Amino acid sequence: KTGRVYNVTKRAVGVIVNKRVRGDILAKKINLRVEHISHSKCRDDFLNRVVKNELVKKEARPPESMSAHDVHPLTPRAAHTVKGKGISVEEVCPIRYEFIA
Repeated sequence: KTGRVYNVTKRAVGVIVNKRVRGDILAKKINLRVEHISHSKCRDDFLNRVVKNELVKKEARPPESMSAHDVHPLTPRAAHTVKGKGISVEEVCPIRYEFIA
């Protein structure tokens, strides 16, 4: 679970975590031993990207040569034909409905 530290003692850390109780989300205070806690790594990727963006900005000296350093979604892959060895192409079409009375 992820939480926020609100109290630090000699051997333990007080953490506020969110707990779902019957559809409601309640803030709950728990005390955890130090050996059971690890620092969250969710911000590492963001901080690495900030450092990389600053390097890109410094390398692009004049303002007209500024490179795009924003995060963009990947474009769709190009279309291609899948070929198999010794496999013939089979056309698939629906079977015509016949009314039987």
